[in-house]
Amino acid sequence: MLGQVTVTAPPSSAVPPAPPPADPGLFGPDSMTWRIHHDPSMALGGLRALLLQALHPLAMAGVAQFSGYRDDPWGRFLRTAEYLATITYGTTADARLAGARVRAVHDRLSGVEPESGTPFEVGDPHLVRWVHCAEVDSFLAAYRRCGGRLRRGEADAYLAEQVVAASLVGVAPATVPSSEADLLDYFRELQPELRATAEARAALWFILSPPMPLPARPAWAWLASVAFGLLPRWARARYGLPFVLTAHPGADLAAGLAGRSLRTTLTLVPTSLRESPVRKQALARLRPV
Repeated sequence: MLGQVTVTAPPSSAVPPAPPPADPGLFGPDSMTWRIHHDPSMALGGLRALLLQALHPLAMAGVAQFSGYRDDPWGRFLRTAEYLATITYGTTADARLAGARVRAVHDRLSGVEPESGTPFEVGDPHLVRWVHCAEVDSFLAAYRRCGGRLRRGEADAYLAEQVVAASLVGVAPATVPSSEADLLDYFRELQPELRATAEARAALWFILSPPMPLPARPAWAWLASVAFGLLPRWARARYGLPFVLTAHPGADLAAGLAGRSLRTTLTLVPTSLRESPVRKQALARLRPV
C-alpha cells in the first residue's frame, strides 16, 4: 500500500559490532617501559636520577628555587611518582594532559643560578632534555645493576620508547637520545657543563637524611647510599667525596650487590601491593570483556 513502511528484522545470526579497542596509552603492556617501570629497582633509579640531575647547575637552581623540596619532600616525591605512573600506564589523553600541565608550569618559571649569575628558564628544552636523560639513564642502570635481564636491543628499545615521554614536556624528538650509544655521547658532551654547586651538595645530604622518624633513618640512609653508588664514577667524583667512594671498583661492586639484594627482597612483596593504582586501572581497562 502507498505509504506503508516495511521493517525487516535482522537475521538472527547477525553479529553486533565489536567494541572499540581499549586505549593502551603511550606504550602498552608489551613495552619495555611497562616492564622497567614496574620493576622494584625503580626506587633506586628514582633516587639516582635526582642525584644525577642535580649536577647541572641550572637544573639544580630550578629545583632549589621552585620545587619546594625542602618544605614538602614527600609530597614532591608522590607528585613525581604520580606523573610517571600516568604517562606510563594512563590513557593517551591523560598522558598528554599531564605533560601539558608540566609544560605550563615550567613555562612560567625563570631564575638566576646564584654561583655563576647565569639566567635560566625552567622550560628551556636544553635543561628539560638533561632531566629526561638523567632519568631514563638512571631507571635503565638501576634495572640492569640490580639484576634485571636485558636481551640485545632491549635497552635501545626502552630509550626509543622514552623519546615520546620527552616530547610530552616540550623536547623535540629528534634531539632526544634514542639508543645507548646516543645517550653515552650525550653525557660526554654535557660533562663540561656539570658540577656540584653548593645547592647540589646540600641536596645530596638532604636526600641522604630527609625529615622522617628517627627509627627509619638508618634504612633510608642505606637506600640513598646505594643509589649514590649506582651513579657513574664521573658523576660521583663531581660531588667531591673521598676517593674510595668515587673511583674504587669496590664501590661499584658493593652498590650492585646491595641493589640486587633489595630488588630480590621487594619481589617477595605481592604484586597487588606493589602496583600503583594507575597500573591497576590500565590492566582492568585492557582486560578482554
